[in-house]
Amino acid sequence: MTKAPAPARTKGAAIILLMLVQGFCVAFFLGDLIIDFFEEPRAELLRPHFAMEVLANLGLLAGVIFEGAYLVRLLRRQAHADRALSVASGALHEVMEGYFEDWRLTPAEADVASFTIKGCSIAKIAQMRGSAEGTVKTHLNSIYRKAGVSGRGDLINLLIEEILGGELLTTATQSPRA
Repeated sequence: MTKAPAPARTKGAAIILLMLVQGFCVAFFLGDLIIDFFEEPRAELLRPHFAMEVLANLGLLAGVIFEGAYLVRLLRRQAHADRALSVASGALHEVMEGYFEDWRLTPAEADVASFTIKGCSIAKIAQMRGSAEGTVKTHLNSIYRKAGVSGRGDLINLLIEEILGGELLTTATQSPRA
């Protein structure tokens, strides 16, 4: 599993820190209540101050319990999102490889198609591949022709629609793979 993004880790750490501080406060006030209970006469325990201490301690304890449950829920949601992202990433890769085989792309064309789908510019693809921008454009034209699409948007749409299981929304005449 991948590491959680920094904001998620920060939220989790902040909640844990808050729970620790509140846990310390609960222990402190609980100790104070126990001392008051044994040191003061029974009639004094009915005074408003003692009742407020009990309520404050119960409120802090409820806060710690709520935050613990919230943290567990956040961690589960994060784990679920990480799993879903992993599945989607794997599915996209499998769909791409399947299409590349069906279209009989050369290894160079498959590389260019992968970089294009990932959103790289022609200049960036040329730089990464150590080739001229004209070569990348030639590969892209060949990819679009073999795929039966008119451009980058249609190519990406083809793959996304395959993953989502929906109908192809392009003007291309090619139908989605079975």
